[in-house]
Amino acid sequence: MADDDGVGQGDWLTRGRAPPAALAETWASLAEICHDLVTQEWALPTECPGWDVQDQISHLIGIERMIMGEDTPVWDGPLGDHVKNDFAALNEKWIAVRRAEPGPAVQAEFVEVTRARLAQLEAKTAEEWAVVGFSPVGDTQYAHFMETRVFDTWVHEQDVRLALDRPGGSGGLASSSGIGQVEAAMGFVVGKKAAAPEGSVVHFEISGPADDARSFSIGVEGGRARPVAGGDPSVTLSMSSIDFVRLGCGRSTGADLEAAGRIGVAGDAALGRQILGVMNFMF
Repeated sequence: MADDDGVGQGDWLTRGRAPPAALAETWASLAEICHDLVTQEWALPTECPGWDVQDQISHLIGIERMIMGEDTPVWDGPLGDHVKNDFAALNEKWIAVRRAEPGPAVQAEFVEVTRARLAQLEAKTAEEWAVVGFSPVGDTQYAHFMETRVFDTWVHEQDVRLALDRPGGSGGLASSSGIGQVEAAMGFVVGKKAAAPEGSVVHFEISGPADDARSFSIGVEGGRARPVAGGDPSVTLSMSSIDFVRLGCGRSTGADLEAAGRIGVAGDAALGRQILGVMNFMF
């Protein structure tokens, strides 16, 4: 028997094995690129407003500690103008209490916490992977929650890499999973956010190593946008897998990337730019 997520109860252990493998990959990648940073590099700004490289690592530590059931640290100081809501304020406290720490100490804590989390994940049973509970994307099975953790962590890895000008972390389990979650949101972007007209077909041509590369189309039929096969595209949007994710996560804008020559728009340019302008689907 399959549950509401369409996964048979006996298959949850199989599905649950994927997130820990991807998390181990991106966590190890982050630990490696941060292990030899100098003080100035820890302080480099990233594309997340108000966060430098060290703050990115502190944020990931905080999320994993929250998942492990630890209490939010006490912080009575200012949080910064970049904190816009209660959820962001909760996250920011984990970062604020670590800003006085040296970068290497934060990196060491990150390694310690992620090792503990991997041990927890590797011990989970099929029933535990299938348990429905809270997540930032709503109540869902724990395996699905951990898939979103892969996405979030890998995106923050790319934030750090871009700030440090150390490209990498692509062509693996975490990158393919993360890019896939942006791809899955494009129906919402094309149909709801961009309100593409009936009959439109938007083709995305995404370049990248291994399974990061993908080519897919979203068509508007009967007032709904969904993946379609074949057909002449109204517009084709071409970009790298990293820029695709940066747009989906609000790290950059379509106008800036197009001006930099990083995006190709072929066909209905007005529709293409309309979509590029609303590609950020993150809350």
